[in-house]
Amino acid sequence: MSGLDVVCMGNALVDVLSQVDDGVLTRHGLAKGSMTLIDLDQADQLALDMPNPVTSAGGSSANTAAVIAMMGGTSGYIGRVFDDDLGRAFANALGDLGVAFDTEYATSGPRTGRSLVLVTPDAQRTMNTYLGAASALHPSDVEDSLMQDASILYLEGYLWDQPDAKDAIRKAIELATGHGLRISLTLSDGFCVEGHRSEFVDLIDNHVDILFANEAEAMTLTGAESGLEAAEVLQGRCDVVAVTLGEHGSLLSTPDEMHKIEPTAVSPVVDTTGAGDCYAAGVLLGLARNLPLPVCGAAGSQAASAALINVGARPQGAAAEPLRTILPVG
Repeated sequence: MSGLDVVCMGNALVDVLSQVDDGVLTRHGLAKGSMTLIDLDQADQLALDMPNPVTSAGGSSANTAAVIAMMGGTSGYIGRVFDDDLGRAFANALGDLGVAFDTEYATSGPRTGRSLVLVTPDAQRTMNTYLGAASALHPSDVEDSLMQDASILYLEGYLWDQPDAKDAIRKAIELATGHGLRISLTLSDGFCVEGHRSEFVDLIDNHVDILFANEAEAMTLTGAESGLEAAEVLQGRCDVVAVTLGEHGSLLSTPDEMHKIEPTAVSPVVDTTGAGDCYAAGVLLGLARNLPLPVCGAAGSQAASAALINVGARPQGAAAEPLRTILPVG
């Protein structure tokens, strides 16, 4: 499939979400708002403390691909799942939205990965991720055909933790560059930045055209003391830099201009899971359509708001209905 607006690449996971009180985090020694990698035994133990779990296809960049499709754009996805019930559910969820997903199922090794997401009463989400098959993403999974005539390749920083996945990113960048795609990276999480700062700096300065970071990630990367200071340090390092500021909106810049993007207010906020993924979807689709930067930022803000009013990373039902009207068609 060619002519895609955005090709997304990342850890293919199934989200299991549960609304819990703060005591669950305390019992398991979890820092609110963090993302922790866990093994299968830890996942099984934590699942016992998750009442009324809601299961849905997830994974950061897969959520972005899904929301791009919901907004009327075209997207593809590269990620690995096992040939099991969760893996097939993941693939079917993308297929139902029209996302191009051709990575072959794994038939050996770990099972499909999952992210156990604890949503506390303040709507904060604490993620505990068993990577499973996602950690086995390999350069051979990166198909050249998916990137022919596409506009943007969007990479998930979480992938940089796995050696084979890191090589897969390098191959994807090489292929995308050869086809003239713009390269986009999300830093994903502060622990990714702390563990790979020098490599991320090299990527940003030499390969990345569009950078996404939340306030904490941007501060960790730059050593700045505020989101604004971090955005100013990063401005000009890439063609486009987006720094999200939670309830305070975002900062979106090119080397020549910086725009403060106001948040789209919603009430009540139910769950912040996936808001950043949805924001990236709106901005990326706007950029793929060559729309003005403030329009791209507003689209990101509106898409993010749709994730806040339901449990789960992807807008569902009434929350998803407005997505197709955010950006002009074509």
